[in-house]
Amino acid sequence: MVASFLYYQEKMNVFVEPDVHDIFSRIPGFGFVQTFYSHDTRDLHEKVDFVACLGGDGVILHASNLFSGAVPPVVSFNLGSLGFLTSHSFEDYKQELQQVIHGNSARDGVYITLRMRLRCEIFRKGKAVPGKVFDILNEVVVDRGSNPYLSKIECYEHGRLITKVQGDGVIVATPTGSTAYSTAAGGSMVHPNVPCMLFTPICPHSLSFRPVILPDSAQLELKIPEDARSNAWVSFDGKRRQQLSRGDSVRISMSQHPLPTVNKFDQTGDWFHSLIRCLNWNERLDQKAL
Repeated sequence: MVASFLYYQEKMNVFVEPDVHDIFSRIPGFGFVQTFYSHDTRDLHEKVDFVACLGGDGVILHASNLFSGAVPPVVSFNLGSLGFLTSHSFEDYKQELQQVIHGNSARDGVYITLRMRLRCEIFRKGKAVPGKVFDILNEVVVDRGSNPYLSKIECYEHGRLITKVQGDGVIVATPTGSTAYSTAAGGSMVHPNVPCMLFTPICPHSLSFRPVILPDSAQLELKIPEDARSNAWVSFDGKRRQQLSRGDSVRISMSQHPLPTVNKFDQTGDWFHSLIRCLNWNERLDQKAL
């Protein structure tokens, strides 16, 4: 439906992922659908004007993963179970897409939220690992995995040791990811327009270890020390999970390429609407008058 609408009515070229293209190729009348090489997406942003995501929040995370550099605006339609980031209703997809393509005269244009991403790079014994650089939208997590011992993780900022995590692990999240794993671990919920990183411990073995919020200029390194009892594991937006041995680390800084998402209404209104709709934020019966 969406592909036909964009091609026949809006006269646009339609690109889909290779796996989806295989499905379209077996359906008569969809020969106009094009695809790209999934192993080489360096110049994909030059061919794409905007991305239409059909699904839940995971689809937006997947779209973010497709673009290692610049990212075109993303219009997300809620077809998932939670849909914190998917603010548009699929029933109105024609109107919503037309407003993106032709502009929304009722609001003097289209509102976009630039969602900060984190650039993460894995180092083995102090040396960068080729191909292990990721731009993430939600969070990077270092945890103990199935090891019976507490994680021991040294945390550096601009090369200076700031603390050691002894617990199940630590989360470094973006403002977009603040309402995901970080919130479940006790971190604050931060509006996506606030330029910062969230540093949230996972079940720390210390009563005084509180989550903190760092500026977006921070340059963090999470390192597994040589005297750690066991290895650790790192995952990026919940995927590409891999082991960190003693002496290995992951370096984290702000990516130069944020992810722009098209708002349903405006930046703040969409965010509070998602807090209430998805997390029941401050939902309570009104106090009766005296």
